[in-house]
Amino acid sequence: MALKEKTLLLDAAAIRRALTRIAHEIVEKNKGTDELVLIGIKTRGIDLAQRLAELIASFEGVQLPVGTLDITLYRDDLRHREKSEQAVVHGSEIPFEIEGKTVVLIDDVLFTGRTVRAALDALIDIGRPRQIQLGVLVDRGHRELPIRPDYVGKNVPTSRNEVVAVQLAETDTDDKVIILEPSAP
Repeated sequence: MALKEKTLLLDAAAIRRALTRIAHEIVEKNKGTDELVLIGIKTRGIDLAQRLAELIASFEGVQLPVGTLDITLYRDDLRHREKSEQAVVHGSEIPFEIEGKTVVLIDDVLFTGRTVRAALDALIDIGRPRQIQLGVLVDRGHRELPIRPDYVGKNVPTSRNEVVAVQLAETDTDDKVIILEPSAP
């Protein structure tokens, strides 16, 4: 299915403002940075978690530990993939203890909630955090599971046939969030 750009949702400046607000909210909600760690869900959640850590360091003077979480093997749609499609596992990198910590799980887009469910399963297999919070750049609705983010950059009502595409300079050409829709045949 071919997609075309429908709307520019966030430009680079809007992404920066949203992340700055989320960084402040994380520190405020947790009354500082003690026992706080950030874990980004591969792929763009990692870049967002790194940016949040840098922002928090700039106004708190504390560098939070940042880890990466690969949820490939925890996805509930693996059995529905074509036989020719192989899951590519990149591995998680969490070089610090999460036991007893407050983990802020970071992702780019929250949609059905299934990615977050898989991430929760993966985290619990690693250790037992005191608390898990969720931060997302975009919440587009259409939840299939009872999952709600603690921190949101932008809430956007979408239709199911639209795609919210997050592009970040670290993995793409520039920073922007766009809504794509199917193009006419």
